[in-house]
Amino acid sequence: MTDLSARTTAIPGLLVLTLPVHGDNRGWFKENWQREKMVALGLPDFTPVQNNVSFNAKRGATRGIHAEPWDKLVSVATGRIFGAWVDLREGDTFGTVVTVEMGPDTAVFVPRGVGNSYQTLTDEVAYSYLVNDHWSAEARASYLFLNLADETAAVPWPVPLAEAELSDADKAHPRLSEVTPFPRRRTLVLGGRGQLGTALAQALPDAHVVGRDEVDLADPASLAAVPWSRYDVVVNAAAHTAVDAAETPDGRREAWAVNVAAVGTLVEHVRAAGATLVHLSSDYVFDGTIGDHVEDEPFSPLGVYGQTKAAGDALVATLPRHYVVRTSWVVGEGKNFVRTMAGLADRGVSPSVIDDQVGRLSFTDEIARGIVHLVATGAPSGTYNLTGGGDPTSWADLARAVYVARGRDAADVTPLSTEQYLDGKDGVAPRPSLSTLDLTKVRAAGFDPRDAADSLRDYLDALPPA
Repeated sequence: MTDLSARTTAIPGLLVLTLPVHGDNRGWFKENWQREKMVALGLPDFTPVQNNVSFNAKRGATRGIHAEPWDKLVSVATGRIFGAWVDLREGDTFGTVVTVEMGPDTAVFVPRGVGNSYQTLTDEVAYSYLVNDHWSAEARASYLFLNLADETAAVPWPVPLAEAELSDADKAHPRLSEVTPFPRRRTLVLGGRGQLGTALAQALPDAHVVGRDEVDLADPASLAAVPWSRYDVVVNAAAHTAVDAAETPDGRREAWAVNVAAVGTLVEHVRAAGATLVHLSSDYVFDGTIGDHVEDEPFSPLGVYGQTKAAGDALVATLPRHYVVRTSWVVGEGKNFVRTMAGLADRGVSPSVIDDQVGRLSFTDEIARGIVHLVATGAPSGTYNLTGGGDPTSWADLARAVYVARGRDAADVTPLSTEQYLDGKDGVAPRPSLSTLDLTKVRAAGFDPRDAADSLRDYLDALPPA
């Protein structure tokens, strides 16, 4: 008996699995779909929702070539087949052919958009396949078809097609030159008008980047109108981030509506589409009493904003394919601490800045670069801390660095404690004192964040005077 194994093919994403078949005097048994073992071998966690069986009475029965808008895992329960697959997706491998002879000891994972077909080599063949979407007339309208006798694909059918059993519909399918390639699924970026969304648009030039005017995360009808099946990766850079306002009655409701209820709805849409969700998290999910926060540290938010982000993270973690990207002290194209300090320095102001809150800056171009790396390399699903590298600093340290870079004296920045800053102020949400996020996990995934001090220098060099 062979071990369970998987191998890649000339068609990207098409995997051939060898299945152990356990036999005795009564017959045999096999695990046709074993999620834990197969995912560990590299099979996508494609969450099948429907199982179909096709029975073929005679040798030579031939079906296909059909490309469908879902993934499938095909196998044989009885008999043997000659399977043939043709890549009908747009791209360099359009028209590539892979063939495999299959019995009960073989299965093939077929990505959406790859044409699937087979020919029976024995009588009484039971052909089984799992799919990750329900059949519908609407989905049927998006099928692509290729003629079984196409001269370009030139599938080497063991039983000549003139002697095989074909349906009239399959005989009439078009040649490869007449097939419009199946469109590849794209990346969708929500919250595309914010600081991070702007950076993601630059890092993902082929992505569909939308702002709240196009897709409103808090509006269930707006989310329901999105054609989710067109996307294989969704990056959620939208959130309610008004930290202080979240402590008010109206702000509290809005924060929970956007950061929790809306994220829950988004998660279910992504789940149904079989896509990957990248969701931005925050150091505010912690109370800041631990020096370096690791990804699996229990949540301990101090305020409403942190509570809602923690709840949203927990919802996203229910997806089989997800990345919760936790970051802190974000700086990009828009209003942020560095721009504020640079403007004060340029105008001759000498500010007082908190010196007992410690963390690292996270520049949006670096966050975007890290997200692209995690998705492109297929890093294991889970939570990843992602900030700039280097030594942690306080807000006062950062302000001094900005002032020096703008030609001012570091002594123009007066340090003060959080307690002093809050004295006499109402409506200010609590902040974690220690916001440093441990970067060991993301580095182990092959991404080495750039030193935040170097990113700060380049950012200030490109920032015009106020």
